[in-house]
Amino acid sequence: MDHALRLAVRGLGNVWPNPAVGCVLVRDGRIVGRGWTQPGGRPHAERMALQQAGEAARGATAYVTLEPCAHHGRSSPCADALIAAGVVRVVSALTDPDPRTAGQGHRKLRDAGIEVTEHICSAEAARLQRGFLNRIEHGRPMITLKLASSLDGRIATASGESQWITGPEARRHVHLLRSRHDAIMVGGGTAHADRPSLNVRGISTPRQPARVIVSSRTLPELPAEDDRHGPLWQVSGPLDEAMKSLAERGVTRVFCEGGGQLAASLLAADLVDDLVFYSAGLVLGAAGRPSVGDLPCAALREMPRFRLVRSCPVGADLFQLWTRR
Repeated sequence: MDHALRLAVRGLGNVWPNPAVGCVLVRDGRIVGRGWTQPGGRPHAERMALQQAGEAARGATAYVTLEPCAHHGRSSPCADALIAAGVVRVVSALTDPDPRTAGQGHRKLRDAGIEVTEHICSAEAARLQRGFLNRIEHGRPMITLKLASSLDGRIATASGESQWITGPEARRHVHLLRSRHDAIMVGGGTAHADRPSLNVRGISTPRQPARVIVSSRTLPELPAEDDRHGPLWQVSGPLDEAMKSLAERGVTRVFCEGGGQLAASLLAADLVDDLVFYSAGLVLGAAGRPSVGDLPCAALREMPRFRLVRSCPVGADLFQLWTRR
C-alpha cells in the first residue's frame, strides 16, 4: 500500500475532478502490475495496473488507495474490471465518499467472492486525498497557502522591492508544489501589480493548473490559455462561496500565492488546510511589508493555529509544511 500511495502522488494536479489513485497488483509475492490515475482522470489506476499485468492478474491481490469505483462513466466500473480479471483479493485504504460508489464498489467485489480488506494506511491515504474528500464532503477544494518571507515575516522592503527574498532552489520547489495542485490563486492586487504567470515552469507537467484571480475588479491583461498557461478564471464575493464555485468546476486542490490580504482573509475564514512557509535568512525590519494582512481576531486563543508536518532546508532557505489542527 505504501507503494500504491507513492504512485498516487504522480496524479496530483493532473487528474481533477477525479481523485489521484494508485494501484499495485501482487501475485505469488511479486508485483505484476502498477498503475496510477492518468492525466485528465482516465484511465483509472486499476485499469492501468490490469493492463500491465495481463493474464498475471488472475489470482492476484490488488492494493488500491481508494475503493474501486462502482459507477458507469466514460468506462465501466473498476470493480467490474477487477472481477473480470480474476483478482482474488482487494486491499483498499479508503471508502470512496462519492455517492455513486460509497461502499458499492466493495460490495460488488464481495458479492463476486473476492476477499476485501479495508482501511489499510487510511490516515496516509486520507491526507493524500484531502482535496477530493473536501470537494465531495464539504463542497470546497483543499487550500494550500504559500508564504515566503524574511525571518521577521516580511515579503518586501518598504519601497516594495521583493525580488528575490528566497533563493533559486526555493523558487524551483514552489513550481513542484504548483504542479501538484489543480489551480493557482492570487488576489486582484497581486494580479494588477505583478501580472503573474501563475504556471508551472522548469518542471514537466502534462496539465497546467488553472489560474484563479480573486477580485471584483476588471482583470489586467494576462496570457490566454495555451500549452504554457491553464484556463483563467475570476471569482469574487464571499470567499466560501468563491471556493464552492471552484469545487463545482471540479477543482480539488488550490495553491494560494498571495497577496497578504487574501492570505489574511483565507485564514480568518478558516479555509486554509495546509500552510507552506519558505523562510529566507535575512531581516527587513518593521517598515517592510508583512506577508499576511490584518486579521480580525482579537485574542491569542482565536488566532489560527497549525501543526508542523515537515521542516527541511531548500538551498539557503528553510521550508516548512504546516497543517490545520
